[in-house]
Amino acid sequence: MSNRRKFIGQTGILSAGLFASLSMTKANGSPAGYVSGRPPVSQRKFTSKAIEDIIFKTTKQIKDPEIAWMFENCFPNTLDTTVEFQKTDDGPDTFVITGDIHAMWLRDSTAQVWPYLPFIKADADLYQLILGVIHRQGKSILIDPYANAFNKEATGSEWASDNTDMKPELHERKWEIDSLCYPVRLAYHFWKQTGDISFFTPGYDKSLQLILSTFKQQQRKSGKGPYHFARKTEKATDTLPGNGFGNPVKPVGLICSSFRPSDDATIFPFLIPSNYFAVVSLKQMAEMFLKIKQDHGLAGECASLATEVEIALKEHAVVSHLKYGKILAFEADGFGNHLLMDDANIPGLLSLPYLDCMKDFDPLYKNTRSFVLSSDNPWHFKGKAGTGIGGPHVGFDMIWPLSIIVQALTSKDENEILSCLQILKKTHAGTGFMHETFHKDNPEKYTRSWFAWANTIFGELILKIVKEYPSLLAKVI
Repeated sequence: MSNRRKFIGQTGILSAGLFASLSMTKANGSPAGYVSGRPPVSQRKFTSKAIEDIIFKTTKQIKDPEIAWMFENCFPNTLDTTVEFQKTDDGPDTFVITGDIHAMWLRDSTAQVWPYLPFIKADADLYQLILGVIHRQGKSILIDPYANAFNKEATGSEWASDNTDMKPELHERKWEIDSLCYPVRLAYHFWKQTGDISFFTPGYDKSLQLILSTFKQQQRKSGKGPYHFARKTEKATDTLPGNGFGNPVKPVGLICSSFRPSDDATIFPFLIPSNYFAVVSLKQMAEMFLKIKQDHGLAGECASLATEVEIALKEHAVVSHLKYGKILAFEADGFGNHLLMDDANIPGLLSLPYLDCMKDFDPLYKNTRSFVLSSDNPWHFKGKAGTGIGGPHVGFDMIWPLSIIVQALTSKDENEILSCLQILKKTHAGTGFMHETFHKDNPEKYTRSWFAWANTIFGELILKIVKEYPSLLAKVI
Protein backbone atom coordinates (compact mmCIF):
# COMPACT_ATOMS: atom_id res chain seq x y z
CA MET A 1 0.00 0.00 0.00
CA SER A 2 1.23 3.47 -0.73
CA ASN A 3 1.30 4.58 2.90
CA ARG A 4 2.61 1.32 4.36
CA ARG A 5 5.96 2.82 5.21
CA LYS A 6 4.62 5.15 7.88
CA PHE A 7 4.34 2.06 10.07
CA ILE A 8 8.11 1.40 10.01
CA GLY A 9 9.57 0.92 13.44
CA GLN A 10 6.56 -0.58 15.18
CA THR A 11 7.89 -3.36 17.36
CA GLY A 12 6.73 -5.59 20.15
CA ILE A 13 3.84 -7.99 20.40
CA LEU A 14 0.74 -6.89 18.48
CA SER A 15 1.83 -3.30 18.84
CA ALA A 16 -0.43 -1.50 16.38
CA GLY A 17 -3.83 -1.27 14.77
CA LEU A 18 -6.75 -3.34 15.94
CA PHE A 19 -4.68 -5.85 17.87
CA ALA A 20 -3.52 -3.28 20.40
CA SER A 21 -7.10 -2.85 21.59
CA LEU A 22 -8.08 -6.50 21.74
CA SER A 23 -7.74 -8.67 24.81
CA MET A 24 -6.01 -11.96 24.08
CA THR A 25 -8.28 -14.90 24.72
CA LYS A 26 -7.54 -18.59 24.88
CA ALA A 27 -9.15 -20.33 21.91
CA ASN A 28 -10.47 -23.85 22.15
CA GLY A 29 -8.10 -25.07 19.46
CA SER A 30 -5.00 -23.14 20.52
CA PRO A 31 -1.88 -25.24 21.05
CA ALA A 32 -0.89 -25.76 24.65
CA GLY A 33 1.12 -22.88 26.08
CA TYR A 34 0.02 -20.36 23.43
CA VAL A 35 -2.59 -17.65 23.79
CA SER A 36 -4.69 -16.96 20.71
CA GLY A 37 -4.00 -13.70 18.91
CA ARG A 38 -7.47 -13.71 17.37
CA PRO A 39 -10.10 -11.19 18.45
CA PRO A 40 -12.68 -12.47 20.94
CA VAL A 41 -15.52 -14.23 19.14
CA SER A 42 -17.91 -11.34 19.77
CA GLN A 43 -15.54 -8.91 18.03
CA ARG A 44 -14.86 -10.94 14.90
CA LYS A 45 -16.15 -9.43 11.67
CA PHE A 46 -17.23 -12.75 10.15
CA THR A 47 -17.20 -16.38 11.25
CA SER A 48 -17.17 -19.31 8.87
CA LYS A 49 -17.90 -22.76 10.20
CA ALA A 50 -15.93 -24.32 7.33
CA ILE A 51 -12.85 -22.23 8.14
CA GLU A 52 -13.16 -22.89 11.86
CA ASP A 53 -13.36 -26.61 11.13
CA ILE A 54 -10.25 -26.57 8.96
CA ILE A 55 -8.35 -24.55 11.57
CA PHE A 56 -9.23 -27.09 14.26
CA LYS A 57 -8.39 -30.03 12.02
CA THR A 58 -5.13 -28.57 10.74
CA THR A 59 -3.72 -27.42 14.07
CA LYS A 60 -4.14 -30.98 15.32
CA GLN A 61 -2.00 -32.21 12.41
CA ILE A 62 0.86 -29.77 13.04
CA LYS A 63 3.33 -31.17 15.54
CA ASP A 64 5.19 -27.88 16.05
CA PRO A 65 3.02 -25.88 18.52
CA GLU A 66 4.38 -22.51 17.45
CA ILE A 67 3.62 -23.11 13.77
CA ALA A 68 0.17 -24.38 14.75
CA TRP A 69 -0.41 -21.22 16.80
CA MET A 70 0.74 -19.00 13.93
CA PHE A 71 -1.61 -20.81 11.55
CA GLU A 72 -4.52 -20.42 13.94
CA ASN A 73 -3.86 -16.68 14.21
CA CYS A 74 -3.09 -15.99 10.57
CA PHE A 75 -5.41 -18.05 8.40
CA PRO A 76 -8.71 -16.51 9.59
CA ASN A 77 -7.28 -13.00 9.94
CA THR A 78 -9.08 -11.60 6.88
CA LEU A 79 -12.43 -12.89 8.13
CA ASP A 80 -11.76 -11.96 11.75
CA THR A 81 -10.74 -8.37 11.15
CA THR A 82 -11.15 -6.96 7.63
CA VAL A 83 -14.46 -7.89 5.96
CA GLU A 84 -17.60 -5.77 6.05
CA PHE A 85 -20.42 -7.92 4.66
CA GLN A 86 -23.99 -6.90 3.94
CA LYS A 87 -26.92 -8.08 1.87
CA THR A 88 -28.42 -5.48 -0.45
CA ASP A 89 -31.21 -5.37 -3.00
CA ASP A 90 -28.52 -5.96 -5.65
CA GLY A 91 -27.16 -9.03 -3.86
CA PRO A 92 -24.32 -9.64 -1.40
CA ASP A 93 -21.76 -6.86 -0.97
CA THR A 94 -18.38 -7.29 0.74
CA PHE A 95 -15.93 -4.48 1.43
CA VAL A 96 -12.48 -5.76 2.41
CA ILE A 97 -9.93 -3.48 4.06
CA THR A 98 -6.22 -4.38 3.93
CA GLY A 99 -5.81 -4.28 7.70
CA ASP A 100 -4.41 -1.08 9.13
CA ILE A 101 -5.49 0.97 6.08
CA HIS A 102 -9.26 1.41 5.85
CA ALA A 103 -9.55 1.06 2.09
CA MET A 104 -10.15 -1.78 -0.35
CA TRP A 105 -7.42 -2.59 -2.84
CA LEU A 106 -8.61 -4.67 -5.80
CA ARG A 107 -5.42 -6.73 -5.54
CA ASP A 108 -5.38 -7.28 -1.80
CA SER A 109 -9.10 -7.98 -1.47
CA THR A 110 -8.77 -10.85 -3.94
CA ALA A 111 -5.58 -12.16 -2.36
CA GLN A 112 -7.06 -11.95 1.14
CA VAL A 113 -10.06 -14.16 0.37
CA TRP A 114 -8.33 -16.38 -2.22
CA PRO A 115 -7.30 -19.13 0.26
CA TYR A 116 -10.94 -19.56 1.33
CA LEU A 117 -12.22 -20.48 -2.16
CA PRO A 118 -11.75 -24.26 -1.70
CA PHE A 119 -14.16 -24.17 1.26
CA ILE A 120 -17.09 -22.16 -0.12
CA LYS A 121 -19.18 -25.13 -1.19
CA ALA A 122 -19.18 -26.33 2.42
CA ASP A 123 -20.32 -22.98 3.83
CA ALA A 124 -23.21 -21.00 2.33
CA ASP A 125 -22.34 -17.85 4.28
CA LEU A 126 -18.71 -17.91 3.11
CA TYR A 127 -20.01 -18.49 -0.42
CA GLN A 128 -22.06 -15.31 -0.19
CA LEU A 129 -19.19 -13.35 1.33
CA ILE A 130 -16.90 -14.09 -1.63
CA LEU A 131 -19.71 -13.49 -4.11
CA GLY A 132 -20.04 -10.11 -2.40
CA VAL A 133 -16.35 -9.37 -3.03
CA ILE A 134 -16.83 -10.12 -6.75
CA HIS A 135 -19.86 -7.80 -6.89
CA ARG A 136 -18.03 -4.99 -5.10
CA GLN A 137 -14.96 -5.33 -7.32
CA GLY A 138 -17.03 -5.21 -10.52
CA LYS A 139 -18.79 -2.03 -9.40
CA SER A 140 -15.48 -0.49 -8.35
CA ILE A 141 -13.93 -1.08 -11.77
CA LEU A 142 -16.89 0.72 -13.36
CA ILE A 143 -16.20 3.74 -11.15
CA ASP A 144 -12.61 3.95 -12.42
CA PRO A 145 -10.54 1.18 -14.03
CA TYR A 146 -7.34 3.11 -13.32
CA ALA A 147 -7.81 3.20 -9.55
CA ASN A 148 -6.07 0.68 -7.32
CA ALA A 149 -7.91 1.34 -4.05
CA PHE A 150 -11.44 2.39 -3.13
CA ASN A 151 -13.39 3.80 -0.20
CA LYS A 152 -16.50 2.07 1.05
CA GLU A 153 -18.51 5.17 0.25
CA ALA A 154 -17.85 8.43 -1.61
CA THR A 155 -15.97 9.94 1.33
CA GLY A 156 -12.77 11.21 -0.33
CA SER A 157 -9.27 10.38 0.86
CA GLU A 158 -5.96 11.75 2.04
CA TRP A 159 -4.77 11.54 -1.59
CA ALA A 160 -7.51 13.80 -2.96
CA SER A 161 -4.88 16.40 -3.88
CA ASP A 162 -3.06 14.04 -6.27
CA ASN A 163 -2.81 15.47 -9.77
CA THR A 164 -4.94 12.86 -11.50
CA ASP A 165 -8.65 12.38 -12.11
CA MET A 166 -9.60 11.69 -8.50
CA LYS A 167 -13.16 10.95 -7.41
CA PRO A 168 -14.60 10.81 -3.87
CA GLU A 169 -15.12 7.03 -4.21
CA LEU A 170 -11.38 6.51 -4.68
CA HIS A 171 -8.82 6.02 -1.94
CA GLU A 172 -5.96 6.10 -4.42
CA ARG A 173 -5.56 6.22 -8.19
CA LYS A 174 -2.35 4.44 -9.11
CA TRP A 175 -2.63 2.53 -12.39
CA GLU A 176 -1.41 -1.03 -11.92
CA ILE A 177 -2.16 -3.82 -14.39
CA ASP A 178 -2.58 -6.37 -11.63
CA SER A 179 -5.42 -4.35 -10.07
CA LEU A 180 -7.58 -5.49 -13.00
CA CYS A 181 -6.16 -9.03 -13.15
CA TYR A 182 -6.92 -10.03 -9.57
CA PRO A 183 -10.71 -9.52 -9.80
CA VAL A 184 -10.75 -11.65 -12.98
CA ARG A 185 -8.80 -14.35 -11.15
CA LEU A 186 -11.33 -14.41 -8.31
CA ALA A 187 -14.44 -14.44 -10.50
CA TYR A 188 -13.04 -17.04 -12.90
CA HIS A 189 -12.05 -19.48 -10.18
CA PHE A 190 -15.30 -18.88 -8.26
CA TRP A 191 -17.12 -19.88 -11.45
CA LYS A 192 -14.90 -22.92 -11.93
CA GLN A 193 -15.37 -24.02 -8.31
CA THR A 194 -19.14 -23.60 -8.24
CA GLY A 195 -20.57 -23.37 -11.75
CA ASP A 196 -22.45 -20.30 -10.50
CA ILE A 197 -22.75 -17.57 -13.16
CA SER A 198 -24.99 -15.22 -11.15
CA PHE A 199 -22.09 -12.79 -10.72
CA PHE A 200 -22.02 -12.25 -14.50
CA THR A 201 -24.61 -9.47 -14.49
CA PRO A 202 -24.85 -6.83 -17.24
CA GLY A 203 -22.81 -4.58 -14.94
CA TYR A 204 -20.10 -7.18 -14.46
CA ASP A 205 -20.05 -7.76 -18.21
CA LYS A 206 -19.36 -4.03 -18.65
CA SER A 207 -16.56 -4.16 -16.08
CA LEU A 208 -14.80 -6.91 -18.06
CA GLN A 209 -15.21 -4.94 -21.26
CA LEU A 210 -13.69 -1.94 -19.47
CA ILE A 211 -10.72 -4.07 -18.41
CA LEU A 212 -10.20 -5.07 -22.04
CA SER A 213 -10.39 -1.48 -23.32
CA THR A 214 -8.10 -0.21 -20.55
CA PHE A 215 -5.46 -2.81 -21.40
CA LYS A 216 -5.67 -1.74 -25.04
CA GLN A 217 -5.39 1.95 -24.12
CA GLN A 218 -2.27 1.24 -22.09
CA GLN A 219 -0.55 -0.45 -25.01
CA ARG A 220 -0.14 3.22 -26.00
CA LYS A 221 -0.28 2.62 -29.72
CA SER A 222 -2.14 5.91 -30.24
CA GLY A 223 -0.37 8.25 -27.85
CA LYS A 224 0.07 8.23 -24.09
CA GLY A 225 -3.59 7.59 -23.28
CA PRO A 226 -5.76 9.35 -20.70
CA TYR A 227 -4.03 8.27 -17.51
CA HIS A 228 -1.59 10.59 -15.74
CA PHE A 229 -0.51 10.88 -12.12
CA ALA A 230 1.61 13.23 -10.02
CA ARG A 231 1.91 13.65 -6.26
CA LYS A 232 3.71 16.20 -4.12
CA THR A 233 6.05 13.92 -2.21
CA GLU A 234 9.62 13.38 -1.05
CA LYS A 235 9.44 9.78 -2.31
CA ALA A 236 10.43 9.37 -5.95
CA THR A 237 8.55 6.05 -6.09
CA ASP A 238 5.27 7.78 -5.19
CA THR A 239 4.97 9.88 -8.33
CA LEU A 240 5.58 9.62 -12.07
CA PRO A 241 8.14 11.40 -14.26
CA GLY A 242 7.34 12.64 -17.75
CA ASN A 243 4.67 15.13 -16.64
CA GLY A 244 2.73 12.34 -14.96
CA PHE A 245 2.86 9.83 -17.83
CA GLY A 246 5.99 7.95 -16.79
CA ASN A 247 9.10 7.27 -18.83
CA PRO A 248 8.72 6.79 -22.60
CA VAL A 249 7.91 3.46 -24.20
CA LYS A 250 8.03 2.16 -27.74
CA PRO A 251 4.66 0.53 -28.56
CA VAL A 252 5.48 -3.13 -29.08
CA GLY A 253 2.28 -4.82 -27.91
CA LEU A 254 3.03 -4.89 -24.18
CA ILE A 255 0.79 -3.08 -21.67
CA CYS A 256 2.08 -0.14 -19.61
CA SER A 257 1.77 -0.25 -15.83
CA SER A 258 2.49 3.09 -14.22
CA PHE A 259 2.91 1.45 -10.82
CA ARG A 260 3.98 -1.92 -9.47
CA PRO A 261 1.91 -4.13 -7.13
CA SER A 262 3.94 -2.53 -4.34
CA ASP A 263 2.27 0.77 -5.36
CA ASP A 264 5.74 2.04 -6.35
CA ALA A 265 6.22 3.79 -9.69
CA THR A 266 7.75 1.73 -12.47
CA ILE A 267 11.02 2.84 -14.03
CA PHE A 268 10.33 1.23 -17.40
CA PRO A 269 6.52 1.05 -17.80
CA PHE A 270 6.35 -2.43 -19.33
CA LEU A 271 6.18 -4.33 -16.05
CA ILE A 272 6.94 -7.90 -17.11
CA PRO A 273 5.32 -9.99 -14.31
CA SER A 274 2.11 -7.97 -14.63
CA ASN A 275 2.03 -8.45 -18.41
CA TYR A 276 2.29 -12.21 -17.85
CA PHE A 277 -0.60 -11.93 -15.39
CA ALA A 278 -2.61 -9.97 -17.97
CA VAL A 279 -2.17 -12.79 -20.50
CA VAL A 280 -3.70 -15.26 -18.03
CA SER A 281 -6.54 -12.85 -17.18
CA LEU A 282 -7.35 -12.17 -20.84
CA LYS A 283 -7.58 -15.89 -21.55
CA GLN A 284 -9.89 -16.33 -18.55
CA MET A 285 -12.03 -13.42 -19.74
CA ALA A 286 -12.20 -14.96 -23.20
CA GLU A 287 -13.48 -18.22 -21.72
CA MET A 288 -16.08 -16.44 -19.59
CA PHE A 289 -17.34 -14.33 -22.50
CA LEU A 290 -17.58 -17.43 -24.68
CA LYS A 291 -19.06 -19.98 -22.26
CA ILE A 292 -21.16 -17.76 -20.01
CA LYS A 293 -22.31 -15.08 -22.44
CA GLN A 294 -21.80 -16.88 -25.76
CA ASP A 295 -20.19 -13.68 -27.06
CA HIS A 296 -17.73 -14.86 -29.68
CA GLY A 297 -16.75 -11.30 -30.59
CA LEU A 298 -15.55 -10.23 -27.14
CA ALA A 299 -14.03 -13.65 -26.51
CA GLY A 300 -12.05 -13.29 -29.70
CA GLU A 301 -10.87 -9.78 -28.78
CA CYS A 302 -9.60 -11.02 -25.41
CA ALA A 303 -7.87 -14.03 -26.93
CA SER A 304 -6.29 -11.91 -29.65
CA LEU A 305 -4.89 -9.40 -27.16
CA ALA A 306 -3.58 -12.24 -24.97
CA THR A 307 -1.74 -13.66 -27.97
CA GLU A 308 -0.32 -10.24 -28.90
CA VAL A 309 1.02 -9.64 -25.38
CA GLU A 310 2.37 -13.18 -25.20
CA ILE A 311 4.34 -12.74 -28.42
CA ALA A 312 5.64 -9.36 -27.28
CA LEU A 313 6.86 -10.89 -24.01
CA LYS A 314 8.90 -13.44 -25.91
CA GLU A 315 10.48 -10.67 -27.96
CA HIS A 316 11.02 -7.97 -25.35
CA ALA A 317 11.07 -9.51 -21.85
CA VAL A 318 13.95 -11.97 -22.19
CA VAL A 319 17.57 -10.94 -21.66
CA SER A 320 20.82 -12.90 -21.72
CA HIS A 321 22.62 -12.78 -18.38
CA LEU A 322 26.33 -13.61 -18.26
CA LYS A 323 25.85 -15.78 -15.18
CA TYR A 324 22.30 -17.18 -15.43
CA GLY A 325 21.70 -17.42 -19.16
CA LYS A 326 18.32 -16.35 -20.51
CA ILE A 327 16.20 -14.74 -17.80
CA LEU A 328 13.18 -12.47 -17.57
CA ALA A 329 13.65 -8.77 -16.93
CA PHE A 330 11.47 -7.11 -14.31
CA GLU A 331 10.71 -4.10 -16.51
CA ALA A 332 11.32 -3.04 -20.11
CA ASP A 333 10.52 -0.09 -22.38
CA GLY A 334 10.47 -1.55 -25.89
CA PHE A 335 13.57 0.43 -26.84
CA GLY A 336 15.86 -2.35 -25.65
CA ASN A 337 16.31 -1.15 -22.06
CA HIS A 338 15.67 -3.59 -19.21
CA LEU A 339 15.63 -3.50 -15.41
CA LEU A 340 17.02 -6.64 -13.77
CA MET A 341 15.58 -7.17 -10.28
CA ASP A 342 12.58 -8.63 -8.54
CA ASP A 343 10.22 -7.14 -5.98
CA ALA A 344 8.62 -9.05 -3.12
CA ASN A 345 5.06 -8.24 -4.11
CA ILE A 346 2.78 -10.48 -6.19
CA PRO A 347 2.93 -10.49 -9.17
CA GLY A 348 6.70 -10.61 -9.24
CA LEU A 349 8.97 -12.81 -11.26
CA LEU A 350 9.24 -15.35 -8.44
CA SER A 351 5.45 -15.70 -8.20
CA LEU A 352 4.74 -16.45 -11.89
CA PRO A 353 3.93 -20.18 -11.35
CA TYR A 354 1.74 -19.30 -8.34
CA LEU A 355 -0.41 -17.12 -10.64
CA ASP A 356 -0.47 -19.79 -13.39
CA CYS A 357 1.61 -17.55 -15.66
CA MET A 358 4.46 -20.00 -16.22
CA LYS A 359 5.35 -23.59 -15.35
CA ASP A 360 7.85 -23.99 -12.53
CA PHE A 361 9.90 -26.37 -14.66
CA ASP A 362 10.21 -23.91 -17.57
CA PRO A 363 13.97 -23.32 -18.08
CA LEU A 364 13.35 -19.58 -18.44
CA TYR A 365 11.60 -19.49 -15.07
CA LYS A 366 14.24 -21.70 -13.42
CA ASN A 367 17.03 -19.39 -14.60
CA THR A 368 15.05 -16.33 -13.51
CA ARG A 369 14.35 -17.91 -10.12
CA SER A 370 18.05 -18.56 -9.58
CA PHE A 371 18.74 -14.90 -10.31
CA VAL A 372 16.03 -13.36 -8.14
CA LEU A 373 16.94 -15.56 -5.14
CA SER A 374 20.60 -14.51 -5.32
CA SER A 375 22.68 -11.54 -4.29
CA ASP A 376 22.66 -10.53 -7.96
CA ASN A 377 19.09 -9.35 -7.44
CA PRO A 378 19.66 -5.91 -5.85
CA TRP A 379 16.59 -6.30 -3.65
CA HIS A 380 17.48 -9.71 -2.23
CA PHE A 381 18.79 -9.50 1.32
CA LYS A 382 20.51 -11.97 3.62
CA GLY A 383 21.12 -11.34 7.29
CA LYS A 384 21.20 -12.86 10.76
CA ALA A 385 17.40 -13.19 10.92
CA GLY A 386 16.72 -14.56 7.47
CA THR A 387 16.96 -14.37 3.71
CA GLY A 388 14.43 -13.07 1.22
CA ILE A 389 13.36 -10.45 -1.28
CA GLY A 390 12.44 -6.90 -0.34
CA GLY A 391 11.85 -3.87 -2.53
CA PRO A 392 12.08 -0.10 -2.82
CA HIS A 393 8.71 0.40 -1.10
CA VAL A 394 10.11 -0.08 2.41
CA GLY A 395 13.78 0.03 1.49
CA PHE A 396 17.11 -1.59 2.06
CA ASP A 397 17.61 -4.60 4.33
CA MET A 398 13.87 -5.11 4.91
CA ILE A 399 12.66 -8.58 3.86
CA TRP A 400 9.02 -9.26 3.00
CA PRO A 401 7.50 -12.45 4.45
CA LEU A 402 5.36 -12.50 1.27
CA SER A 403 8.50 -13.29 -0.72
CA ILE A 404 9.47 -16.14 1.60
CA ILE A 405 5.95 -17.57 1.45
CA VAL A 406 5.90 -17.38 -2.35
CA GLN A 407 9.33 -18.98 -2.51
CA ALA A 408 7.93 -21.93 -0.58
CA LEU A 409 4.67 -22.05 -2.56
CA THR A 410 6.59 -22.25 -5.85
CA SER A 411 9.12 -24.85 -4.70
CA LYS A 412 9.11 -28.64 -4.84
CA ASP A 413 12.37 -28.89 -2.90
CA GLU A 414 11.53 -30.03 0.63
CA ASN A 415 14.74 -28.58 2.06
CA GLU A 416 13.97 -25.19 0.52
CA ILE A 417 10.39 -25.24 1.84
CA LEU A 418 11.65 -26.24 5.29
CA SER A 419 14.17 -23.39 5.26
CA CYS A 420 11.41 -20.91 4.38
CA LEU A 421 9.22 -22.22 7.20
CA GLN A 422 12.03 -21.87 9.69
CA ILE A 423 12.64 -18.26 8.68
CA LEU A 424 8.94 -17.44 8.99
CA LYS A 425 8.83 -19.07 12.42
CA LYS A 426 11.84 -17.09 13.65
CA THR A 427 10.85 -13.68 12.33
CA HIS A 428 7.30 -12.99 13.51
CA ALA A 429 8.78 -11.22 16.55
CA GLY A 430 6.65 -13.15 19.03
CA THR A 431 3.37 -11.83 17.60
CA GLY A 432 2.16 -14.97 15.86
CA PHE A 433 1.37 -12.92 12.75
CA MET A 434 3.08 -12.13 9.47
CA HIS A 435 4.24 -8.58 8.90
CA GLU A 436 4.84 -6.48 5.84
CA THR A 437 8.62 -6.55 6.34
CA PHE A 438 11.25 -7.35 8.96
CA HIS A 439 14.86 -6.26 9.19
CA LYS A 440 17.28 -8.87 7.89
CA ASP A 441 19.26 -8.79 11.17
CA ASN A 442 16.51 -7.98 13.66
CA PRO A 443 12.93 -9.29 13.32
CA GLU A 444 11.87 -7.03 16.20
CA LYS A 445 12.14 -4.19 13.67
CA TYR A 446 9.17 -4.73 11.42
CA THR A 447 6.46 -2.84 9.55
CA ARG A 448 2.71 -3.32 9.78
CA SER A 449 1.39 -5.44 12.62
CA TRP A 450 -1.91 -5.86 10.80
CA PHE A 451 -1.41 -6.91 7.17
CA ALA A 452 -4.13 -9.42 6.36
CA TRP A 453 -2.86 -10.56 2.95
CA ALA A 454 0.42 -11.81 4.39
CA ASN A 455 -1.48 -13.60 7.14
CA THR A 456 -3.94 -15.48 4.95
CA ILE A 457 -1.34 -16.50 2.36
CA PHE A 458 0.76 -17.91 5.20
CA GLY A 459 -2.29 -20.02 6.07
CA GLU A 460 -2.51 -21.07 2.43
CA LEU A 461 1.11 -22.22 2.57
CA ILE A 462 0.56 -24.27 5.71
CA LEU A 463 -2.47 -26.00 4.19
CA LYS A 464 -0.43 -26.86 1.10
CA ILE A 465 2.39 -28.29 3.22
CA VAL A 466 -0.02 -30.31 5.38
CA LYS A 467 -1.49 -31.79 2.20
CA GLU A 468 1.69 -32.36 0.16
CA TYR A 469 4.62 -32.47 2.61
CA PRO A 470 3.17 -33.31 6.05
CA SER A 471 6.45 -34.69 7.40
CA LEU A 472 8.11 -31.27 7.02
CA LEU A 473 6.11 -29.77 9.85
CA ALA A 474 7.78 -32.15 12.30
CA LYS A 475 11.25 -30.96 11.20
CA VAL A 476 10.91 -27.24 11.84
CA ILE A 477 13.25 -26.04 14.58
